[in-house]
Amino acid sequence: MMKKNLIMWGLVGALMLILVGCSSAAKSGKSITVGSKNFTENIIIAHMMADLVEAHTDLTVERKVNLGGSNVAWTALEHNDIQMYPDYTGTIVANYYQEATGTSKETMAKTLELTAEDNLKALGAMGFNNTYTLAVTKETAQKYNLKTYSDLVGVSDQLVLGCEFEFKDRPDGYPGLQETYNMNFKEVKGMDHGIMFRSLVEGEVDVVDAYATDGQIKVFDLVILEDDREFFPPYDCLPIIRQDTLDKYPELEEILNKLAGKINEADMQELNAKVDDKGMKEDVVAHDFLVSAGLIKKK
Repeated sequence: MMKKNLIMWGLVGALMLILVGCSSAAKSGKSITVGSKNFTENIIIAHMMADLVEAHTDLTVERKVNLGGSNVAWTALEHNDIQMYPDYTGTIVANYYQEATGTSKETMAKTLELTAEDNLKALGAMGFNNTYTLAVTKETAQKYNLKTYSDLVGVSDQLVLGCEFEFKDRPDGYPGLQETYNMNFKEVKGMDHGIMFRSLVEGEVDVVDAYATDGQIKVFDLVILEDDREFFPPYDCLPIIRQDTLDKYPELEEILNKLAGKINEADMQELNAKVDDKGMKEDVVAHDFLVSAGLIKKK
C-alpha cells in the first residue's frame, strides 16, 4: 500500500513540475502582446510576428488583433497596451509625425529617425509596398476614359468616393488628393475596408481607396488608376516594437527580421485573397506561409 502511495505521489509531483514549467514564462512576466490594425493584411502580418516569437522564444504571446485604425494601433503601442505590431513607413512619417516623405529609401530613413526619438524601433521591411491607390470598375474606367488620377479630376464632381473612415481626414488621404490634384468628389462615403469593394461593384460608390496588395483587386477585376503626380508616399511594411521591450528581449530583433524581404506585393495580394475571397482564417494563412517559407515548423 505504501509503495502504491509513493508511486501516486511521485506521479503527482511530476505532473506539478510539468505544470509549473509550462506556466513559468507567464508567472515570471515573460510575455508580450502583438497588435494589429483592422484590416486583413495587417492582421495576417501580426499573426506571422506572433507565430515567429512563439516558435523561437519561450515568451507567452497575447494577440490583440483588429484593434482599429492606424491611430488606434499607434496609441496602443505608445501606451504599452501592445508592444509590437506591423505598420507602414508612409503612414508613420506622413500620418503620425506629419512630416514629408520621399523615395522608399528616404522614407525608411525618416521612419528610423523619428521612431527612435520616441523610443520605438522600426525593423526590417518585409519586401512589399502597400501604397494607397484609387480603383474603379472596368465599366467606369471605359465610360469616363480613366487611366490616371488626372483623368479622374475632370469627372470627380460627378462621382462618389467610398473610402475608409480615416482616409477622409489623413493628410496622406483625401485632403492631400484635394490639394495636389484639386480632386473633389460629389460625395465621400466613409466605410470599413471590408465592404468598400462590394459597394463598388454594386454601384453604391464609383471609386474606392484601395491598397496595392488588396486581394479584391483580382477578385473583382478592378482597374487601378495611375498616381501620375506621385502623391502617395511609399508604404513599406515592417514590424515596429517598443525599445524597452527590445532592451528586455533583444533576441526579438533577429527573430522578427526573419520576415525582412520575404514577402512581395504579389505574395501579399494572394495571402489577402485567401482570407477575403476564400474565407480562410488570418492566423491559418499566416502560419501556412511561415511554414512554406521555412521560418517555423508546422503545428
